[in-house]
Amino acid sequence: MTLFLLTFALFLLVILAMAVGYLVQRKTIAGSCGGLGEIGIEKACDCDKPCEKRQKRLEKEKFWQQNKII
Repeated sequence: MTLFLLTFALFLLVILAMAVGYLVQRKTIAGSCGGLGEIGIEKACDCDKPCEKRQKRLEKEKFWQQNKII
């Protein structure tokens, strides 16, 4: 039982460290291969003009990129 509790505590510590790292850096989660941008695709949909929801998200991302500390 002691081994289980130590292992569980270790997992919680790792999850907490990852959560704090995410909150501090405010980076979006990205794959190691670079995603669709690496193969020349700028967006996932084939629409000429993105929907309102996507436009708002793109504006928000642009704002975050312009106001990064690092």
